Amino acid sequence: MDISTVIGIVMGSGLILAAILMKSDLGAFLDPASAAVVIGGCSAAVMISFPLGQILKIMKVARHAFFSKPFDSVRAVTTLVKLAEVARRDGILSLESQLTEGDYDPFLTQGLRMAIDGQDPTVIETALEQEVETIVERHAKGKAIFDNIGKYAPAFGMIGTLIGLVIMLQNMSDAESLGPAMAVALITTFYGSLIANLFAMPIADKLALRSDQEISAKLLIIRGVMSIQAGDNPRIVQQKMLAFLDAKQRSAIESETE
Repeated sequence: MDISTVIGIVMGSGLILAAILMKSDLGAFLDPASAAVVIGGCSAAVMISFPLGQILKIMKVARHAFFSKPFDSVRAVTTLVKLAEVARRDGILSLESQLTEGDYDPFLTQGLRMAIDGQDPTVIETALEQEVETIVERHAKGKAIFDNIGKYAPAFGMIGTLIGLVIMLQNMSDAESLGPAMAVALITTFYGSLIANLFAMPIADKLALRSDQEISAKLLIIRGVMSIQAGDNPRIVQQKMLAFLDAKQRSAIESETE
């Protein structure tokens, strides 16, 4: 579980709730009609914007913001270096038994099997890069739903506020009701801003981060696989992949290889 996502939502919700309770009561901020305008309108706009099949996957997409298995870059590099040592010593065909016996990343296994089968390096690299492009497109589609929720929620909050103001202006004769009526009118703006800025947009940003991390991992694997296919020295294989790592990860790998 991504602890920072959970802490952020809980902390943001808690601070807003505390601010409300310090100055008022929670009931003043609960209005079913306002919630219907914002949630219903936003949902309708998203359904107009995207195919139904994509919308039905929204919970599965959101899950990646809360649950994601981190990619161990250090382990990936050391694994590829060890495979490079085997290929250098016994030939690339010897990797077949290594892949059969070991538990390797499916993307890495796919690339190495193509190399073992004697595929042209250009074909291997093109196939792997095409899969990465497909992943980028899929991730972009999932993120776009939350981007649109973040865009539409404040807009429908404003629409709800305008509805409330029209209703209020129709009852100007009752001066005592103006204050409460104005408060209700503004609640929809509050709902829209809350949904957009505490949930939709932060989740979209976290999904973008997850996508960048996965793509970086795939590119690291491609670099390692292509280097092994070219018959590079294991040390060269390692050096080519270090460009994808930060200073701490590089130090961890260097300490393992010493």
